[in-house]
Amino acid sequence: MTDTAPALGLLLDVDGPIASPVSRSIAIPRIASDLAELANAGVPIAFNTGRSDGFLREQVVPPLLEAGLSPDARLWGVCEKGAVWMSISADGTGEVNVDNALTVPDVVARDIEILVTRDYADLMFYDHTKRAMVSIEQNTTVSNERYLARQDEFDAQIAAILQRHGLGFERKGEKTPDASGAIDYRIDPTIISTDVESIGVGKDLGAGRVIDFLKREGAAVPRRWRTMGDSRTDYAMADWLHEHGYDVAHVDVRPSDGVPHTPYPVRHHDSLIHDEAGAEYLVRWVQMVRGEAEDDADV
Repeated sequence: MTDTAPALGLLLDVDGPIASPVSRSIAIPRIASDLAELANAGVPIAFNTGRSDGFLREQVVPPLLEAGLSPDARLWGVCEKGAVWMSISADGTGEVNVDNALTVPDVVARDIEILVTRDYADLMFYDHTKRAMVSIEQNTTVSNERYLARQDEFDAQIAAILQRHGLGFERKGEKTPDASGAIDYRIDPTIISTDVESIGVGKDLGAGRVIDFLKREGAAVPRRWRTMGDSRTDYAMADWLHEHGYDVAHVDVRPSDGVPHTPYPVRHHDSLIHDEAGAEYLVRWVQMVRGEAEDDADV
């Protein structure tokens, strides 16, 4: 058992703050080296993402291993917004766990894949690596403007599929219940994708899982946390930590969506966004753990 709690814990979205939304990979090398240094210093790190475990294994874990993780580094991939999770260590990734109560029905997934293949293959692709949710992502060969111009049209057709199968869902904050009045699914667009997911998933679910992982290990849980993301839904990580008594500040690497009023501090860079901003905060967190900086408010 660890007697002394680490100085800091990190809950990090992947797309945007860690991986470039353009290349869909870790494009800034020092991001991986700083993450490895933090993990090796005892900082528990969780990638709390909508991405799949396969994406983490292919795009995030290899640069971390190359940067050199120590045998006692504690990292997790909490994928598909809490529905899927695995440990990450110097040996790679551990067993993949899936919460089967949070999966989208196969018939819905099949119909969405048919829709993508038939009508939208020039703009997007169906992500076959997902285990619980359904995700459709912009092709890297097309511009984001072209993709976004048809995203709403596409999402409306997903809504029609859910209705055809008699399922209740939420879209754009509006609720369409099933025959019993239930809302079980959510259509959640991002700047490069659309997710169809159980309403039970979310970045708050992922935050709770990470605290449970630490407690089950008998590890001391940090009181001080940083969360980082590029969308309004990522604030749910910090919301959960604050509500459970932790000292948390959230870093928003795409504040153009609007920064909500929160009971905890929100940081954002004055000029940098996405992984460029994420890299700057990782540098400061390394300095904080080394004792070279007190806080990250002036990054």
